[in-house]
Amino acid sequence: MPATRRNSSAGRPPGASDTCKGSGGQLGPTPGIMHFLFRLIVFFYVWGIFTAQGQKKEESTEEVKIEVLHRPENCSKTSKKGDLLNAHYDGFLAKDGSKFYCSRSQNEGHPKWFVLGVGQVIKGLDIAMMDMCPGEKRKVIIPPSFAYGKEGYVEGKIPPDATLIFEIELYAVTKGPRSVETFKQIDMDNDRQLSKDEINHYLKKEFEKDEKPYDKSYQNAVLEDIFKKNDHDGDGFISSKEYNVYQHDEL
Repeated sequence: MPATRRNSSAGRPPGASDTCKGSGGQLGPTPGIMHFLFRLIVFFYVWGIFTAQGQKKEESTEEVKIEVLHRPENCSKTSKKGDLLNAHYDGFLAKDGSKFYCSRSQNEGHPKWFVLGVGQVIKGLDIAMMDMCPGEKRKVIIPPSFAYGKEGYVEGKIPPDATLIFEIELYAVTKGPRSVETFKQIDMDNDRQLSKDEINHYLKKEFEKDEKPYDKSYQNAVLEDIFKKNDHDGDGFISSKEYNVYQHDEL
């Protein structure tokens, strides 16, 4: 098993604090952050471009240790591979408790958005944030084989063979950019491929949700760009295989 879990109210690693020095931003998601343009970008463009540095493919006898600091009593939805998550997390070196990363010091203090389980973060975080509720807090210990390995990460001030500690607070779990549900929603004739008319209809509805005037020529440009980037065989359709970049078994 790559992870072990236990519930605890234990404290933070040495040197940890509720906020990061110099963050100055708010700690929770802001209204409107999931506006249409953001949804469009993650739905059609964000995959395979965020490669976790130092991530190892080989099997390891080490495991990620998960300590649940807080879990809401009411939890109707938990995180799974392919979900889009919104979270803050702080990173510490286990050997001395020094902080090497703080999400609150980036992007004006807004939580980070990323897709779970596809390599946008190190493998240890992909494992540690599975089956997590919105509002849940965890402290996780990630061995080198699930982090930056023998090479370390010089730019991130992480030495070789470093065990890492992360404190995570999850704010939101939403459908990922390429969910099965969205594919079925767009595929109006249920032929397991997406035509230009079907995607254009979907785009029109999504633009209307934004409740702001838009230029139809911009919608057409978006449609053309979507097919340029996704219709790999050039047949005028986006097949379930071309869509299924996260390898959902249902498609």
